[in-house]
Amino acid sequence: MITAAAGIVHSVLLLLAFGLYSLRVPKIDAPDAELAAFYSNPDDRRAILIAGLYLIPFAGIAFIWFTISLRMWLTGSVRRLTPLLANLMLVCGIIYVALLFCAGASLAVTAIIAEFTSAGVEPSLARLFPQFGTTILLVFAMRMAAMTIFAMSTIGRTSSVLPKWFAYLGYVLGLALLLTASLNNYLVILFPSWILIFCLILLDKARRIPKDLEVDQAAVLRARLGE
Repeated sequence: MITAAAGIVHSVLLLLAFGLYSLRVPKIDAPDAELAAFYSNPDDRRAILIAGLYLIPFAGIAFIWFTISLRMWLTGSVRRLTPLLANLMLVCGIIYVALLFCAGASLAVTAIIAEFTSAGVEPSLARLFPQFGTTILLVFAMRMAAMTIFAMSTIGRTSSVLPKWFAYLGYVLGLALLLTASLNNYLVILFPSWILIFCLILLDKARRIPKDLEVDQAAVLRARLGE
């Protein structure tokens, strides 16, 4: 199933990027000498380039595929799909990807400067850009992730695509991402982890679609033409 595969790819790539970045990059309060040593080491900074220029962009591309294919699948499989929620899921997903790209660029720009130019890396920039990217990711992108979770959980609950316990868990997680004002990097793992479980549920559901979600496509088409 393309939908589940794309969602799993997004989750895995984003978690890998988070792992590379959180384990390799010095903290914002690190001494100037430590920052200079990090960005002067080709192996260290190339790990950040891999995360920022490859893992995060491809994670975003996978999420675009996931969101659009999920919307199309729901349109054909769910008898009563609320257009408001379907469009909310799509728009918030697109904005989330745009913010994810901005965050990835900000997190990688210092390593890009060190890798592709002869200019030295200023410690102030080595602190500013990663913090800017972290703020975009944890404050703004996670708000859009929360709205995406709300829409997906509501659609899944009302259509029985998702177990009710998982839909309600989505509401709790969405509220946490929406209301938490924190720059704790570990918030990043919540959304891809939820998407990963969501996709595993979809895979299980896809095997039983003929029994659980049998829809009279002709009736659905007639209903839509009559609207």
